[in-house]
Amino acid sequence: MGVKGKLIASVEVKCGGHPIHDIFHTNTHHISNISPGKIHKFDIDEGESVKVGSVVSWKYNDDGKDKICKQMIEAVDHQKKSITWKVIGGDLLELYNSFTITTSHDHQWTTWTFVYEKKTEEIPEPLVLLGFVLHVTKDIECHLLK
Repeated sequence: MGVKGKLIASVEVKCGGHPIHDIFHTNTHHISNISPGKIHKFDIDEGESVKVGSVVSWKYNDDGKDKICKQMIEAVDHQKKSITWKVIGGDLLELYNSFTITTSHDHQWTTWTFVYEKKTEEIPEPLVLLGFVLHVTKDIECHLLK
């Protein structure tokens, strides 16, 4: 059994958290146009849109390396403006036995929560990935403020 961890980071967004939730929920395919240096492609592999049970995949550049992440949508809460994505394939699972990402949004904040289990104690905490998603959030904010 690996070492479990949880990281949480919130970033203030001047456009409000609800429009950012809307981008992640209904216009996810636009994120590669909003943040092209970070997100190269978003695909819906199974299901439709970002709905519970849908399987999606991302091609992205994290820390100068091209990566892939395949996720299943575990939960969408419209009241809390949150989406939970369970990683089911890709580069993250080379380092982690499990990895779940939750994004939630309120009035002026977007919060990212990573819950994971490292394969070994030597695996680093996913701080670079956390910084990456915060930068993508700020790219979306800039897009919405235009």
